[in-house]
Amino acid sequence: MSGVMAMPSLGVQTATPVQSRIAAVAAPAALPASAVAPSATGLSGVAAVAATAAAAAGAGVWARRSKRASLAKGFKVSAVKNQRSLRDAKVVVCAGVNFPEGRKLRVAVVGGGPAGASAADQLAMDGVETYLIERKMDNCKPCGGAIPLCMIDEFDLPKDIVDRQVRKMTMISPTNKEVQIGQTLKDDEYIGMVRREVLDDFLRQRAKKNGATLINGLFMGMTLPQEKGESYVLTYNDYEDEQGNARKGVKKTLEVDVVIGADGANSRVAKDIEAGDYEYAIAFQERMKIPEQKMDYYKDRAEMYVGEDVSPDFYAWVFPKCDHVAVGTGTVVDKKGIQRYQQGIRDRAAPRIDGGEIIRVEAHPIPEHPRPWRVKDRAILVGDAAGYVTKCSGEGIYFAAKSGRMCAETIVKNSKQGARMIDEADLMEHLREWDGKYGPTYLVLDLLQKVFYTSDAARESFVELCEEEYVQKVTFDSYLYKTVQGNDPMGDLKLGWKTLSSLYKYNNQKTSDPMRTLA
Repeated sequence: MSGVMAMPSLGVQTATPVQSRIAAVAAPAALPASAVAPSATGLSGVAAVAATAAAAAGAGVWARRSKRASLAKGFKVSAVKNQRSLRDAKVVVCAGVNFPEGRKLRVAVVGGGPAGASAADQLAMDGVETYLIERKMDNCKPCGGAIPLCMIDEFDLPKDIVDRQVRKMTMISPTNKEVQIGQTLKDDEYIGMVRREVLDDFLRQRAKKNGATLINGLFMGMTLPQEKGESYVLTYNDYEDEQGNARKGVKKTLEVDVVIGADGANSRVAKDIEAGDYEYAIAFQERMKIPEQKMDYYKDRAEMYVGEDVSPDFYAWVFPKCDHVAVGTGTVVDKKGIQRYQQGIRDRAAPRIDGGEIIRVEAHPIPEHPRPWRVKDRAILVGDAAGYVTKCSGEGIYFAAKSGRMCAETIVKNSKQGARMIDEADLMEHLREWDGKYGPTYLVLDLLQKVFYTSDAARESFVELCEEEYVQKVTFDSYLYKTVQGNDPMGDLKLGWKTLSSLYKYNNQKTSDPMRTLA
């Protein structure tokens, strides 16, 4: 849908094995706003920054190359012309070759959301030298915040990270027909509602506790390896000692062997590896404090609204948080109309949210399908950067965290717990596993969106079908546990016939149903 510690001074006189790989260079001049905060449609200004970094690196190519061997071991560096030794030689480690004793595979994870933090946590826990770069530690992504029940146990999340346990889900049609779904849930089953700023911070702090180095900084770009086995050189603005939104940071570089891009829909890592563009949606959300008696209605309930007035190709929502509700919508086909659709959901839900005070407004691009390329050499994309948000439901948190962890597990396995170099073939193994496991889910949800989100008649049919107990069981089992349970051929056949009949009925109505008034 796109929701982390002080580091010591890094002068070369007191270099340690970790610090020596993070080199401070001259502070940059003020960047244009477009370079610091990428827009929804592109990354204007980033190319200029990357070019500047590359030019600076080229100007000192002799010094940089002569430093690399000593940097890898943490030695004090002093570049002296005409004095060369084996210690100054460039270190190149080919895939499959073990590192020297004391040297581990170095992985930079760019982006500290669920995908990046989960990847960094797994890598660090299994002995890989891991760096996690996140520019905004309190980021509040405009996200409904729903997570499946299985994620709590699978990712060892504390119970109190869930603000609300939703056991009632109301689907509301274009004419305000309400269908209550959730009747098949067991007493101990629920959909968890979280705040991204809380969930993301927990995952980042756990990665740090397990050994990852957290860097509060803005990733600016990277220099790709020119020879097999060479390092990636990342450039970032370190915000370690600065506060506020106008931070410039200190420009630094970091040399690593592998890069994981978990930096969202506007991924700069994707741009650097030329991963290609993809279609995206704009999600818009307002956090709203509503009167206590109205908040009581949402204590264990979430609402999903469909209709041309709230979104031409998605749904709008009212989801409960700890002491407020999130009211939002999204669209792909009419991004410029997002404010109109947000007003639409405010109007539709007015009887239940009137009197509310808006305490925060959030907007963010959400990918609609995977990028054309997700791997290049030893760089790979996960989460929103890769395009792992489902159609129809718009679910992204679980799949982001899962993709980050699965990617890390593949790196750990193929690098022998960080003892040897990997290559593109090792990372492609992860993609094959991911596509095999979740590819069919994305295809089915894409088809459902194309069938039911194209007209108000189809949306009325969709809400009517949600009354079916069989639909609710299959839907909730699939969502809560990420496996399809309880379905049977006869049930599927009946559902298929019911779907066709419902679509025919609503698409051939001569007059629309009257608009209902919400209670």
